[in-house]
Amino acid sequence: MNAVITRAAFAKFSQPLVSTKSILSLLLLSPLVAHAADTPTLNAGDTAWVLISTALVLLMTIPGLALFYSGMVRKKNILGTMAHSYGATALVSIIWIVLGYSLAFGSSDFNQFIGGFDNALLSNIGLGDLTGTVPTLLFVTFQMTFAIITVAILAGSIAERIKFSSFMVFTALWVLLVYAPICHWVWGGGWLMADGALDFAGGTVVHINAGVAGIVLAAVLGKRNGYNRDPMAPSNLALTLIGTGLIWVGWFGFNGGSALAANALAGNALLVTQVAAAAGALTWFAIEKLVRGKASVLGGASGAVAGLVGITPAAGFVTVAGALAIGIITSLVCFYAVNYLKRLLKIDDSLDAFGLHGVGGIVGAILTGVFVSPAITGKPLALSTMGQVWVQLEGVFAVIIYCAIVTFLIAKVIQLTMGLRVTDEDEYTGLDLAVHGERIE
Repeated sequence: MNAVITRAAFAKFSQPLVSTKSILSLLLLSPLVAHAADTPTLNAGDTAWVLISTALVLLMTIPGLALFYSGMVRKKNILGTMAHSYGATALVSIIWIVLGYSLAFGSSDFNQFIGGFDNALLSNIGLGDLTGTVPTLLFVTFQMTFAIITVAILAGSIAERIKFSSFMVFTALWVLLVYAPICHWVWGGGWLMADGALDFAGGTVVHINAGVAGIVLAAVLGKRNGYNRDPMAPSNLALTLIGTGLIWVGWFGFNGGSALAANALAGNALLVTQVAAAAGALTWFAIEKLVRGKASVLGGASGAVAGLVGITPAAGFVTVAGALAIGIITSLVCFYAVNYLKRLLKIDDSLDAFGLHGVGGIVGAILTGVFVSPAITGKPLALSTMGQVWVQLEGVFAVIIYCAIVTFLIAKVIQLTMGLRVTDEDEYTGLDLAVHGERIE
């Protein structure tokens, strides 16, 4: 009986596994299925990585940059210098939520140049909205930390002499009128993005922007009293080195987090970041040893920062070999800028924000076009090396020109209305006591 297949059993097993009607239904539904597969869904791993990266980038400013800068000023200005980082963190956070994010990443009729007002106060953004595979609200916060550190960096150029109230007003205007538009050009769907300019984590948006704004503001503000005459040695290099360490570690979130995913691209970004920073530090050590006979710890810290700045625009596009070259070259050029170009410009860039960040950002942006690799991008390059370098130069010059002009106008308006600089007496006393009513004993 078991060996006999009945007619009913035969009929059951001889029927097709999928009926013609089912096949037609699947064919009709296939576009919907494909659409569902293409619809972004929240990824817990990616979200966790960007959460961590956001905290790391904020750590770069407070306490990282606050310590880095405060250790290089005179003792009477340590707290005042730290106040710039903490003040920027608080104010930019609010400015970014109210309007900054909308202008940087929102859409408008002028979409190639600046965003609109649709996302003011984060309107039209809900808990379920995604950017890639992470919540849009998390992306908003991640980008907020970039705006914060850009302002904190430029504050290094005008340390020890600017009025705190004027710095805060400048910060609010600058974020809206300079940072947000340039961010839109490069990352928000603007014209530089359309032209193919490469900036993975902020070579133009953060570093060139901050460096240029810093030196323009320093030029308007004028030199510190006693500059090139009185001793202005760093008060506590231990603070600077601790700050350097926090900045170095935080930079993994800066560059790695810009992948917006916990993936191989983020892993490569972390690796090339470490390689460029190490190469930059060693290069600066070597140059100082050759030129001055001693390798200073401040020089090593400066070299590491130069390497980190140089790799920032390139972290998602270059191999380890490219990162090694970028770290060495950026450190060499920044050493020249800090020690020789500064004298030619005759501007008191107090803590070398332009020499390290502005110049380093320019070098890194250009070298990104030289070393971009299809092995990292995962696709053939859209432009030749010379073509990509030309686009990178386009971005560099556009940011320099726009940032310089608008920063100058903002600074002059503030100077003519509420004033930019503390009195000579307050500068002599020190900003800690004169401006904040506190001091370090």
